[in-house]
Amino acid sequence: MLDKVEYWLELCDEDLKAAKVLFDANQYLWMSFVCHLIAEKSIKAVIASKTDGIPPKIHKLNKLAEIAGIYNKLNECQKELLETLTPMQIEGRYPEYKEKMKASLTQTHCNQLLKETEGFLCWIKRQLENLPKNTQTES
Repeated sequence: MLDKVEYWLELCDEDLKAAKVLFDANQYLWMSFVCHLIAEKSIKAVIASKTDGIPPKIHKLNKLAEIAGIYNKLNECQKELLETLTPMQIEGRYPEYKEKMKASLTQTHCNQLLKETEGFLCWIKRQLENLPKNTQTES
């Protein structure tokens, strides 16, 4: 794999470890934020693989998946995961949303988010194994 792709995937692996520690510490808001980071960085690994360039500095996961050319390959659960995680990046920082988000982030819900995020990362890694190197994304 390309160095840029390895960079993004190494960050994902480190973030996954952190998310698990945060889950075990009942820090669900932070855990969900880190799950967003994992999804974002894994999609950026696909973009880096296809373009050999720097991925766009955006955080909306569905948009990134479209840019990466993988959105149409996602199943409904994966699309829902990206929809669920996207607000964790921005809204979770603001007081008017933070308390509402914290209330929805139960242990059961966060356990599921963590499992789905880890599964998404594994899926991305499988996709990367099958991609030709340095191919341009579809317009």
